[in-house]
Amino acid sequence: MLLDTERISYEQVRGRVSNGELLRLVIEDEQFAWLHRISEVVVQIDEMLQADKPVSLEDVGNLIADVRALLTPQEEGNAFARKYYTALQREASVVLAHAEVSQLLASK
Repeated sequence: MLLDTERISYEQVRGRVSNGELLRLVIEDEQFAWLHRISEVVVQIDEMLQADKPVSLEDVGNLIADVRALLTPQEEGNAFARKYYTALQREASVVLAHAEVSQLLASK
């Protein structure tokens, strides 16, 4: 959802981009840099699941706490928090996805 909304925002100013160009933009363009935090969490999860040692409850608890902190939108927070806040204000689908993820995180 976040990538889609950022793409729309980018295309409104600069025109349509192909999927290949979008990938390049996600990696290189400053407008998409804030989304790297989400990618880092996905990599962290993958590394935990592929590690030779079993994942501890403490590791899972720490990961959930980190994700909760990351997904706390703030109008005047860090760069991610501000961009996330803006995405929530701009797009109803982001609000719905945020609600689902928040509900899952609250139950853990």
